[in-house]
Amino acid sequence: MGHQGSTYESKTPDSKGLYHYTRSENEIWRDLITRQNQILEGRVCDEFIKGRDLLGLNNHRVPQLKEISARLFDATGFGVESVPAVIPPKDFFAILANRRFPAATFIRLREDFDYIKEPDIFHEIYGHCPMLTNRSFADYVQEYGKLALSVEKQYMWPLQRLFWFTVEFGLIKTDKGNRIYGAGLASSSGEAVYCMDSHEPTIMEFDPLNIFRTNYRIDIYQPIYYVINSFEQLFDTIMSDLIPIIDQAKELGNLNPAPLAPDQKPH
Repeated sequence: MGHQGSTYESKTPDSKGLYHYTRSENEIWRDLITRQNQILEGRVCDEFIKGRDLLGLNNHRVPQLKEISARLFDATGFGVESVPAVIPPKDFFAILANRRFPAATFIRLREDFDYIKEPDIFHEIYGHCPMLTNRSFADYVQEYGKLALSVEKQYMWPLQRLFWFTVEFGLIKTDKGNRIYGAGLASSSGEAVYCMDSHEPTIMEFDPLNIFRTNYRIDIYQPIYYVINSFEQLFDTIMSDLIPIIDQAKELGNLNPAPLAPDQKPH
């Protein structure tokens, strides 16, 4: 979220609203989705798999936003909206509040295959859209957008932490153990394995007060993940009065220092 300065540019659609991808771009999509489908086996929640199947993602070509929007709309009334590679937070929230998900239409270059700072179409469509076929989760995302638009500026950063630790890097408890639902994890080859298989990160129960107090960085594997019990829990949280909880979090201060990048950690 927050689409900071980008080296990529989104594609422009033709007169029929279609986006044109080169053979090599389609091959990058094919290689990304093939790898990720294998990595997520046994690591991602059933709702994600169901949503991925429902979207009918093609393994051999970058999907068209129109196709994805139509399938999402049938499932939960959600849609996808094409955006430039960089958009201001207010625009981002307004699109969510309108029951759309903002998607950049470029796909990463081969040299950024394993990690890209900017969210590309693989992250947006493969990472985010499967979960938007789940009504409780989709409702949560829309209500998040509405809330983020309505609050004073001082509440924005804590709310961005909530988005980060749920929509991007959230885990959910299941009868098979913790599973991934956040898009940052679902679309990452390295961190999807790390968050599920490594003993390094701290796994914490979902708690808005703690989330509002937790620092994060976008350029490292997360040292902390929060686990929800259900998607209804997310929706109930966003519909409750979060302002007093944010105020309390500010009084208490951050739980953790700003995480260190790998090259800053003592060897």
